[in-house]
Amino acid sequence: MGFEGVRAGRPAEQEVLEGIVAGLCAELFAGLPRRDQRRRGEQYLWGLLTARGRKSVRNIAASAGDGAAEQSLHHFVSVSPWDWARVRAALARHVERKLGPRCWVVRSVVIPKAGRHSVGVAPRFVASAGHLVNSQEAYGVWAAGDGWSTPVTWRLRLPGQRVGPTPPGVVAGAAPECVAGAVREAGQWTDASRRPVVADLPDLEPAALVRALREAGLPFVVPVPESVVVAARDPALGRVAAWPLPAGRLLRLAGPLRRPVTWAEPVTGRTRAGLVAGVRVALPGAGPALLLGVWDGGAAGAGAGVLGGPVRCWLTGVPGRPWGELLRLALLSGRVAADFAATSLDVGLVDFEGRSYGGWHRHMTLASAAQAARTLTAAHRAAAAPGGQPMARSG
Repeated sequence: MGFEGVRAGRPAEQEVLEGIVAGLCAELFAGLPRRDQRRRGEQYLWGLLTARGRKSVRNIAASAGDGAAEQSLHHFVSVSPWDWARVRAALARHVERKLGPRCWVVRSVVIPKAGRHSVGVAPRFVASAGHLVNSQEAYGVWAAGDGWSTPVTWRLRLPGQRVGPTPPGVVAGAAPECVAGAVREAGQWTDASRRPVVADLPDLEPAALVRALREAGLPFVVPVPESVVVAARDPALGRVAAWPLPAGRLLRLAGPLRRPVTWAEPVTGRTRAGLVAGVRVALPGAGPALLLGVWDGGAAGAGAGVLGGPVRCWLTGVPGRPWGELLRLALLSGRVAADFAATSLDVGLVDFEGRSYGGWHRHMTLASAAQAARTLTAAHRAAAAPGGQPMARSG
């Protein structure tokens, strides 16, 4: 069931979106005990999809065609005690069944805030900005596949040390173990506890992150800088690297191991070619891993005989996968970054204002559901196009 004000390009597309939202709402809100709660959940979700500008409760209520509902929608998100974790579990299962993710992608999201009246707001140094930013910081877990991604669960990070108990879904201080716990939770919801994790978290120390993921039993792909020091443990290198070296230098010494590989850019789909090499290493404090490096040769057919580099490198603990497949998994973090900019911001993922931890989590849950609706609609459109194919599924 749709609401007045749904903005879609053509009637057929609106009908598809309405059907997708109806299916999502039926599954996500089935556990809510009261009819009015289920109605408010559907109103809020439609408002996130259709309201213009910032997704404030006022704009959401107006866009849903019920301006008088502002107070009840505010209560539904910020005060009502419905269990957001159960709704997230239903969302993860819905995405799993409809799209079949290839991996989980974890990334941090810094949310600038003008004041300090929302939960978790504090001055933080943001490397990309080069200065302190008054902001929230959250860790999101995205389900991702070829051509799509959508978030399924979140943790809010508080700066420094917290006195007293930490609220559910909140991280205080160091985060690697909590990141691993969020991924493990998503895997348990979907019976995909051994799905690879691409953890694109440059602000976390690589050894601590790898150790936490390994201790949680999670196969991992973690981007690392060329400067991270590793020790070669690969018989193929002989005595070429008998002492710990920066990852970039070790991969250059492993030049004879490089193999050609092609891949599709995760956003444009353009085919590229390059060289990839993998070296078995030990990371101090985190145990064995495969160091993977890629030398990007540009567009396919342009030649891949690139010297120097590598362009990027990762530590991986995903057994039994060819190097090219590991590279394609690693690059899905780029798909998440693009979808965050193109869709997450538009459905209000960073727009919650309030002092309630539960309210923040409920808003993030419903905004994630709104992004899933957009993703599923795009998948339907791609499959229905002339010569179109459904988005790839994985088991």
